[in-house]
Amino acid sequence: MKYPNGKKSSSPLSKSKSKPDFSNRGMSLEEDIAATNEYYRVANIAIIHKKPTPIQIVNVDYPKRSAAVIKEAYFKQASTTDFNGVYRGRYIDFEAKETKNKSSFPLSNIHQHQIDHMKDCHKHEGICFLIIKFSVHDETYLLPAHHFFPYWDDQFNGGRKSIPYNDIKARGVLLPFHYQARVDYAKVLDKLYF
Repeated sequence: MKYPNGKKSSSPLSKSKSKPDFSNRGMSLEEDIAATNEYYRVANIAIIHKKPTPIQIVNVDYPKRSAAVIKEAYFKQASTTDFNGVYRGRYIDFEAKETKNKSSFPLSNIHQHQIDHMKDCHKHEGICFLIIKFSVHDETYLLPAHHFFPYWDDQFNGGRKSIPYNDIKARGVLLPFHYQARVDYAKVLDKLYF
């Protein structure tokens, strides 16, 4: 059979034996987390928000009254982590990152001020973690901060500048994709902290 684009379809037998393709399930990790957080809010499970990045607008062009365009802006200050809120009476703070790297997570994806913030929250018994998506493997993991901090600190003492994929698989928890809570990290938090 030929499709309108002129390409032949692959064998129906090979399709039935292959795994389902979930590669386009969500537009991005942050959008999947936003959908999860909205589900948590509506279902009265947790209140978690994406933190806005504080910017200072310097120059705006007004070609039409209804179409203002920001021409120049600067970050007011370094942002902290991506998400924070409250779950089961505990403060939650986490960073979400995607990588196309298949063998490791580059530490350059995180910034020192974010680590400092997470360490401060961790000292005060806040629940801090990373959600890391390996796009190539189509796998998303929750990595508790106490497992992440040693990798971060070790890079400044001659250690690796990345976390091996296998280490994340071993120390993190796989977050399978779900329909409503796409990145259902609350169930993992229940097992790890409650």
